[in-house]
Amino acid sequence: MSETASLSMGIAQRYATAVFELAKEDKALPALEADIDLLESILAESAEFRRLINSPIYSREEQARAVQAVAEKIGLSKIMVNTLGLMASKRRLFVLPQLVRALRNMIAEEKGEVSAEVFSAKPLTKAQSEKLAKALKAAVGKEVRINAAVDESLIGGLVVKVGSRMVDTSIRSKLAHMQNMMKEVG
Repeated sequence: MSETASLSMGIAQRYATAVFELAKEDKALPALEADIDLLESILAESAEFRRLINSPIYSREEQARAVQAVAEKIGLSKIMVNTLGLMASKRRLFVLPQLVRALRNMIAEEKGEVSAEVFSAKPLTKAQSEKLAKALKAAVGKEVRINAAVDESLIGGLVVKVGSRMVDTSIRSKLAHMQNMMKEVG
C-alpha cells in the first residue's frame, strides 16, 4: 500500500471511529447506515461531487457550503452533516470514500455481518445473490452482505473478496493462467 493511501486510510479510520461511536451512543446506527447508502450512491453517480471533494481548487468555505447543500438535499443525519462540515474545514473531504468503507465495515461488524465484494461479468439475479450469500455464510460463519458490481472484462465467472481473502473464478483469470502455462512450455 502506498504511503498516501495508508495516510488516507488512517485519517478516514479516525473520522469513522468518532462518527460510529457518536451514532452508537445516540442509538442512531440505522440512520448512519442510511447515510452511508446515500453517500455511496452519490459518490458512484456524481462525477461533480467526486471532483468537489478531491479538487484543491475549491476553498474550504466553498467545499463546506457545497457539501452542506448536498447533505441537506439528500437528507443526511445531523451527525453526518456535522462530520462533513468538519472534514471540509480541515481539507479532509478527499478521504470520504475510505470513510464510507470504514463505516460500512464497522456497522457490519457490530451487526455480526461481514461484507463481500462480488464482481461479475453480468449483474447477479436475486436468486444468484441469495445462493452466493448462503454459500459465503457457510464458509465464513457470519451473515454476509454482498456488494455486487459488474466488470464485463471478466468475461464470465466471479471474483469474490471477503476480508483479506479473494476467490477468482473468472474466465479472464483462467485464460491468463493458461497463457502463462503456454509461455512456460514454449
